[in-house]
Amino acid sequence: MFNKRVLTVIKRELRTRLMSRTFVLMTVLIPVLMFGAIGLQFWVASMGKNENANLMIISDSQAILNNLENEYPSLPDVRSGKYKISYENIGSSSFEARLNELKPKLINESITGIIYIPSSALKKKDIQYYSLNPNNRSLLNAIKSPINKALISLYFKNEQLSQADINFARKDVDISGFRITKEQKVEAGSETNLIVAILFSFLLYMSLIFAGQMTMNSIVEEKNSRIVEILLSSTSSMELMTGKILGTAIIEFFQMAIWLTPVILLITTSWFALPPEFTLQINMSFIFYFLLNYLVAVVTFVGLFAAVGAIFDNPQDAQSGMWPIMMLIMIPFFIALGLQGNPQSGLAKVASFFPFASLMVMPARMTLVDIPWWQILISFIINVAVLVSIFPITGKIYRVGILITGKKPKWSEVVKWLKVKY
Repeated sequence: MFNKRVLTVIKRELRTRLMSRTFVLMTVLIPVLMFGAIGLQFWVASMGKNENANLMIISDSQAILNNLENEYPSLPDVRSGKYKISYENIGSSSFEARLNELKPKLINESITGIIYIPSSALKKKDIQYYSLNPNNRSLLNAIKSPINKALISLYFKNEQLSQADINFARKDVDISGFRITKEQKVEAGSETNLIVAILFSFLLYMSLIFAGQMTMNSIVEEKNSRIVEILLSSTSSMELMTGKILGTAIIEFFQMAIWLTPVILLITTSWFALPPEFTLQINMSFIFYFLLNYLVAVVTFVGLFAAVGAIFDNPQDAQSGMWPIMMLIMIPFFIALGLQGNPQSGLAKVASFFPFASLMVMPARMTLVDIPWWQILISFIINVAVLVSIFPITGKIYRVGILITGKKPKWSEVVKWLKVKY
């Protein structure tokens, strides 16, 4: 399969794509866009936290209101004047009528929200919040803690507890996470690896889709312009497909290595230093595995996209035909993002060994928890086995479809191509 003609096709792919303006732009822009998207997310979140709010707290218990008047001034946003809070004591039977009076102010946003705390909250902690935007989580999280503290203080007031006991009951639990490694070392937990898992998953997701679509569009263009007929006059269809896939894999491997260079420098040198609270708990063995795993993933999915490109002879039909392959990338990507909740869940473990999904899920898990080496090896063997098994299938589809033009083939006809013997 690998000969001088395949090498010639690889050189052609490298020459036309590695030196292209698109490759340079994508190599630079994808990391910029990714970090820009993350920065934009944090900026939007911070902007949401800094919004001014005019809140009204209504209760049928003056004792609750008195406690809240002592608690809320300790909030930074209240001290700075961003949150303005007023208090009103009315009976529970009059609350609905009062709410109807205040509805116009809620609608014109002169009042951001109304918090109703009935006296029953001392037993059930049932709080009601009325607003045009009742899902403002940043605001709700800010106002929730003082209410909880005020209710706890009032609940234990007549229980003959000391102020120290009450302060202890009001204090939230502070959990510090420590990671136990395979070498039985204890390491302080860090949010950095969670960020790394998300970033690496995004890199895999974006690069696999871009590489696959570029290969598919290139094949469709060559097929539509009849350039492929000239290429096939000097090489076989299998050699042409192999050269295209390997050429693309080399380009994408080189691009990924460029993207990972800052991480490699952080691991291997002291040129850059992260703040003490950001501890990067990965090593060069993981980087080596990630690149090797990525190479297998690229060859696998580019082969599938190449087969789709050979089936159709116009970009519109090819776009509709690639969705099954897109699902093989998107579903594992969402599973990998969901690992932050529990990377040792049953779904995470199964997906780490499931064909196609393991290409993205296993690297994400490895950044969050220590995985036994035999599990990593089995996952890698499964991925290579999938690659070896689908290559002849994609080769048959490519071999037949690359020269068929005109009528859009049905999927039943594509299945028949697999039964053709050569």
